[in-house]
Amino acid sequence: MSVSVEKRDAWVPPDWEDDERMAFLFSAFKENRDVDCTDWDGKIDFWSPLIIDHCRRHGSVCVNLQELNESFRRKGSVPLGLSTVLQSMIRGGKVQKESDFAANVDLGWLSWGVGLLLVRPLKWTLSALLGSGRVPLEESFVVIELVKEKAVALLAVYRASPLATHSLLSFQELRALSSHICPDESSLCLALLQLQREKHVTVSLHEGEKLVKFSQAGQGRVSSVSEVDLGIYQLKRSEKLLEERVEVLGQEAEKCKQQAKSLLKEGKKSQALRCLRGSKQVEKKADRLFAQLETVKGILDRIANSQTDRLVMQAYQAGVAALRISLKGVTVERAENLVDQIQELCDTQDEVNQTLASGALDSGEDSEELEEELKSLLEKTIPDNDVLPVVPTHPISPPRKTGIPDADFVRSLPSVPDSSLGITDEELDRELSRLTVSDTAQRRPEPAQ
Repeated sequence: MSVSVEKRDAWVPPDWEDDERMAFLFSAFKENRDVDCTDWDGKIDFWSPLIIDHCRRHGSVCVNLQELNESFRRKGSVPLGLSTVLQSMIRGGKVQKESDFAANVDLGWLSWGVGLLLVRPLKWTLSALLGSGRVPLEESFVVIELVKEKAVALLAVYRASPLATHSLLSFQELRALSSHICPDESSLCLALLQLQREKHVTVSLHEGEKLVKFSQAGQGRVSSVSEVDLGIYQLKRSEKLLEERVEVLGQEAEKCKQQAKSLLKEGKKSQALRCLRGSKQVEKKADRLFAQLETVKGILDRIANSQTDRLVMQAYQAGVAALRISLKGVTVERAENLVDQIQELCDTQDEVNQTLASGALDSGEDSEELEEELKSLLEKTIPDNDVLPVVPTHPISPPRKTGIPDADFVRSLPSVPDSSLGITDEELDRELSRLTVSDTAQRRPEPAQ
């Protein structure tokens, strides 16, 4: 995993070009941290995140000391303290020996041969690692942070793909699906091991084929591979094979027809008939396989419907259980009793309201006497002088010329009745002014057109 200078310049830290600083970081650790803890901790804090970032940039979840020495080689020198850095990262839980990470595999993984793939012979023990023993150059370590990232990405890719509807996947299908996440088989197995620890994956071997089962969205953990899962997987595999075979036969039949046309144009009628006869036989075979394909699809549809029905039945059962709990202690007799009590209380409240309304304080006098007194008061309030004079019934003659002076004429007029109409002089003046203004406005000439 050696890196060229041009590529390395894109990710090395700024201190990489500082010769004095890098001479200190490339030097070996003190034998004991207590001698100079600042020297020790400074180197650990520099190299630990740099190793993790280096693996992330290369898409790897594993690393060994030999690869790190080549990757971090600078001006012909290699860091002398990377072995100590890896020991510190193991103690901090940041990395783990690949053999330890894959030590607790179940029978499904062993049937896959994962033990041969990952678990290598132990060249040293953990006690030697934590002591003064050195890390072997080729010993592989798993970066825990990175393998968890790969596991999350793998699960997300599976659930977002069309294969999420399949209960089982072949290992080859999964490799093709996750090639951009896990570039090699070792990385994929480590990501699957992490998912198995998180109860999201289980593996098995069926008829020599490696199978993977993921937990479905909304499920807390994956269930074990059942006979139903295997049956559905075999049906889907048969469906896929039949579809491919029908397509190939269709192309073969079309090819025979084209050959028949070409031979007929060349005048080779007998050969054209043989090609056409072969085309018919291929079409019959394709029709037979297509009928088998439809049968397989029908079975898969029935299985899917039965699973849906099972979910519906489970939902019904949960609903019935919830209703039974919510209606516990509720009976028709109790409901009728409550309704009767409510009606009785309402009737009592109506009676109380009527009693309060009829219990108003009485004045002690008879209501008929009060009405008579009220009537007499109304009659007394009407004044006698408010009666208007009788309107004359004889016609009024038009004015005529007389030789009587104006003053004598006014005196000759009949006297105005002295009955009060309840109108004051001020009100009459205001009414007269309003009439004058209104009459003036009506007589104002319109402007010329």
